Amino acid sequence: MTRFSLAGKNAVVTGGSRGIGRAIALGLAEAGADVVLTYRENRGEAEKAVKQIEAMGRRALALQMDVTQRASVAAAAKDARGFGPISILVNNAGINKPTDFDQVSDEDWDNVLATNLRGPFICAQVFLPLLAEAGGGSIVHIGSVSGQYGGPRTAHYAASKAGLMSLAQVVARFGAPQGVRSNTVAAGLIASDMAAAGMAAASVQKAAESIVLKRLGTTREVADAVVFLAGEASSYITAQTINVNGGLYF
Repeated sequence: MTRFSLAGKNAVVTGGSRGIGRAIALGLAEAGADVVLTYRENRGEAEKAVKQIEAMGRRALALQMDVTQRASVAAAAKDARGFGPISILVNNAGINKPTDFDQVSDEDWDNVLATNLRGPFICAQVFLPLLAEAGGGSIVHIGSVSGQYGGPRTAHYAASKAGLMSLAQVVARFGAPQGVRSNTVAAGLIASDMAAAGMAAASVQKAAESIVLKRLGTTREVADAVVFLAGEASSYITAQTINVNGGLYF
């Protein structure tokens, strides 16, 4: 089981204050890692996540960071470095604004791409040297099944997540000589996300019927895949996309 342990590791999770991001932060802590989680606006939720991690006996730190702004990422990276050697980066921060294709504005397109694609690009550029400095590590990008098949209301989101999978492969090639692996976890229909989007129960049930396992996924199930990719148990896995979608897409 030691290869599944993250004891002695320090991780950074972007967008770690709620939803999938918080589940990932908690999952990493449960596996033994100390965690820096970043948030853009919701400091209160970030501090709640910190307290949950500390209750596990792990160290935690919440940092305000806007992934779309290089100066903000650089400042957070400096603070994270003071937390300890960073060997895990989870590029989780992301946004979505479901809109019919013909109604997507240039502004919405730019905002979604800035957060979901430029953000992980900036974070990988800024944090990868810290992982190399720590002796190597793992970068896990949180993608989506939407990046594998486009939907009529997800043009900007799907494009950003498709690009993220390619970015992860580029980072894998660049990081390999420095001992840094890079992979994507492509999440399917996750219960918390759909609830947050205000979907009616009937719509959720209809969505579940399209999945082989006939249910939505949980944030914990996404987090478990991230924990696996973050540690030594996945040491020969890089430049890959791990699907966590219950058989929605294959």
